[in-house]
Order: sequence, then C-alpha cells, then structure tokens
Amino acid sequence: MGTENPVNFAYMGRSFDDLTNGDSSGAFSECNSDRSGEFPMASSQSRRLLISCASDNSDELIQQLVLDLESCSIDEQKQAAMEIRLLAKNKPENRLRIAKAGAVRPLISLISCTDPQLQEYGVTAILNLSLNDENKELIAASGAIKPLVRALMSGTSTAKENAACALLRLSQMEENKIAIGRSGAIPLLVNLLGNGGFRGKKDASTALYSLCSVKENKIRAVKAGIMRPLVELMADFGSNMVDKSAFVLSVLVSMSEARTALVDEGGIPVLVELVEDGTQRQKEIAAVILLQICEESVLYRTMVAREGAIPPLVALSQSGTNRAKQKAEKLIELLRQPRSGNYAATTSNVSV
Repeated sequence: MGTENPVNFAYMGRSFDDLTNGDSSGAFSECNSDRSGEFPMASSQSRRLLISCASDNSDELIQQLVLDLESCSIDEQKQAAMEIRLLAKNKPENRLRIAKAGAVRPLISLISCTDPQLQEYGVTAILNLSLNDENKELIAASGAIKPLVRALMSGTSTAKENAACALLRLSQMEENKIAIGRSGAIPLLVNLLGNGGFRGKKDASTALYSLCSVKENKIRAVKAGIMRPLVELMADFGSNMVDKSAFVLSVLVSMSEARTALVDEGGIPVLVELVEDGTQRQKEIAAVILLQICEESVLYRTMVAREGAIPPLVALSQSGTNRAKQKAEKLIELLRQPRSGNYAATTSNVSV
C-alpha cells in the first residue's frame, strides 16, 4: 500500500510546510476586482465606452479621461473615474495603459475627496489598476496607502471593501507591509473583519493574512482585538470564513500575546471542535494551532485535554493526511505527558 504524498499549501508566495490542501481550492482566493453593477449612462456615453472597450487602440480616449479627472466639475470627474474603472475592469490590457497615461495620481486625489460616490469610484478604479502587478509599485509610490486607509475608515461599504482589497494588492509587495501597518490600516481591517458583510470579511481576512507576516503588524492586530472576530468566525460553520480565519490565526499564534488572547477569547473549545467536526483541512490547521499553543504551556495543555481533544486527535492520527497524522500524534504525546508542580495538583481529576 503506497504512502500519501503531502501537498504543501501555498498562498501569495508563502509555503506552509505544516499544512496541506484538503481540497482543490485554497483557503484564500484573489480579491474580487469590481463587484458593483454597471453605472447608468446616457446612450452617447454608453456607446463611447462600448466602442473604447472593443477598440484595439483606446489611448486617445484614455488621455481625455485622465484630463477629465482633474476637471473643475465633479460630474465630469465622476464620469471619467467611472469610465476608467470600467475600462480597467473589462479589459486587462488597459490597466497598464491607463497607469502610463498618468491616471494614478489624480485618482488618488479623488480618494481623499468629500463626495462619497466620487471617493468610491476613485478607490475602485485604483483597485482595478492594481490588478496589474506592474502598477502596484507606481500606486504605492504615488501615495495611495494613506488615502486608501482613510476610505477604509470613512467610505461607503463598497469603498471600504475595495479599499481593503486594494491594500491587499499593495501588501503583496513586501516593502509596503510595514507602511500599510503604520498607516493605521490594521485596526480598521480588524473592524471590517468583525462587522463587515461577507465580502468585506473575506477581503479583510486576506489582507490581514498578508500583512501579518510582519511581526509589528501581528502585534497591532492582537492589540486591535483580532482574536474575538477570528474565534467567532471559526465557530460559525455557516459563515464560509472558517478556513480563512484559521489561516490568519495560524500566522499570529507564534506570538505569546496572541496565544494568550486566543485562550482568553475562548479559542481552545472552538479549535477542539474543528478537530472533531471540521473538514479535513480544518482539522489539520486546528491541530497545528493547538500544537503551537500547547508546546510551551502546561496550563494550555490541561485546558485542551479538558475539552476532550484526545479522542478526535486519535481519530485524526488514524485517518488524516500524513501531515495531520504527524501533528495529531505529536499533540497527543504532549497532552499525555505527566504534569508537574501546581498544574498537576490542579488537574488531578483530568483524565487524558
């Protein structure tokens, strides 16, 4: 009988040796670009846009739209930003054209305006332009991070979601992660994770996952109270956020402050439940996290044992992937070790 070959989970260039893909999809998917519906337009404007989208050479129109972004008329600015958004959404090759035509700086200026709709159009256009990897450096260098964070704080619900996704795109450049964290984005993303709609939660979790590869951003996330929404989302099997929340948690628990916050928010029973009732991938990531929090704490081992973790871990050690089996066996061995000192005295009635 052949042995199962472990498949390492990778996302955004980061490989997880301790985790495997339980199915063919990743825990995270790329952010949606522009999910809002098409805006109503007069027939002449609609015809102009359709012609430009179908044309092999829309440079002349793009140049005019860039000029209109700096118009004294808010209506003209809105129309130009909306058409740029659509051009970048519907025709990927236009993204680089639009950026090279000089649209980035005036679009960033729109993000800082007081008109909510104009701000939303600006944010969404920047998001769509950022889907071209060649544009990300230009967008960041042009000063987009702070205005995007302001939109994340005070924009419409769509502006907040698209700002989170745009920040995710910019965070894929390692040098931007610290700048985004220091701009105040982390608490706002944590708030969106806890209080946003499904798309907002999804984009916030993916952005936080990316940003929290940096230690100082992990500290900011924990201080901002990220553990509560993560635990709540992991506990809600109907949220479609269990995997995403668990993977965000997995990058945080290397910090003692994160482990303490996780336990304080009731994370241990939720993780044990995942080992028992989750999908194959959820069982594996839960076992990995439990192992991380138990390795250096007898108290946490006791708490995990009290939650009845050993029977589902035994089942996982027999039926999981190779990686899951290894982690489950290691955790079982750890939980069965004798507890000494005060911990042993306080847990003498716990059977493991």
